[in-house]
Amino acid sequence: MGIVDGLKRQLRSVIEWRDTDPNQIFYQWSDNGDEIKNASKLIIGPGQGCIFVHEGIPKAMIVKNGVVNLETANIPFWTTIKKFMQFFESEHKVGIYFFRTTKILNQKWGTNSVIKYEDPKFHFPVGLRAFGNYSFRIRKPGHFFVNVVGSNNEFSVTQFRDVMNARLLQPLTDYLAESKYTYTDIDSHRDQISADLLEKLASEFTKLGFTLTDLRIEGTDFDEDTMDRINRIADVTAEHHAATAAGMDYASLQKVEAMREAARNEGGGAGVGMGIGAGMGFGQMMAGSMGDKLVPDTGSGVNEDDPMVKLTKLKKMLEAELITQEDYDEKKKEIMSQF
Repeated sequence: MGIVDGLKRQLRSVIEWRDTDPNQIFYQWSDNGDEIKNASKLIIGPGQGCIFVHEGIPKAMIVKNGVVNLETANIPFWTTIKKFMQFFESEHKVGIYFFRTTKILNQKWGTNSVIKYEDPKFHFPVGLRAFGNYSFRIRKPGHFFVNVVGSNNEFSVTQFRDVMNARLLQPLTDYLAESKYTYTDIDSHRDQISADLLEKLASEFTKLGFTLTDLRIEGTDFDEDTMDRINRIADVTAEHHAATAAGMDYASLQKVEAMREAARNEGGGAGVGMGIGAGMGFGQMMAGSMGDKLVPDTGSGVNEDDPMVKLTKLKKMLEAELITQEDYDEKKKEIMSQF
């Protein structure tokens, strides 16, 4: 049985790539590992090409699909093969590799680490991640075999994606650093960035033997530190617009916020008096900006009957030790009952 099987392999009359896996780009033809012997026909299916390799070096290639009679066809591909074989017995180890000539569509890519560059407008470090898809086809099968496939018996789309992703990060980082896009421009310019990046990558990948036919950025996101900075900018911008709507400048709004915060806190070095005073100042500033007054004008600018004024004076008397803590608590309770 072993002898019969050996004769069948030696008398093999057809070389073809059957039942192709859509994930495969390159595939080494072999029948149970035997050398090329007594082969008379080469079948190239639709979307396929074929390379004859001798000692790891591509020697001949055919890309036109159809059936080729290797024994009688006077073509460079078979002529080259015969130079390395005597009576259909190979002088050296040779191989035939099939490859895909069709466009390979919609392959996913994503940055495997954060892209870091300085925002040209706000001058803070940006950490960006991006993802998308691309399509490609083998342009120079010989280059692809030498530079990418190497000694592998086959090469898959999955393996190609690893090659692609490893080479995307640095060009994209350089591009963002040079393009002067602020973080707010990234999403609105994704199509332009994709087109520019495709052009930037073209020459690099041509050297490897394939062509990127298109490349798209589907989405981006920023790292946590960048989002913190962006949110702070958004808060300040919102406050600026609020101040403008209230007829105030941003500096005045900041003072108002400081007074309001002080008014919320009775404790601390300022105590109740400073808190209430800040609250009064806040109220007067806001009333003034709206063309009104918080308290009636008594000529001196202070309403002596206002409970907040009384509490302020009471606190000062306590701090000057003119009254006891017990007197202060009792009088404070009486004044607070007026609210």
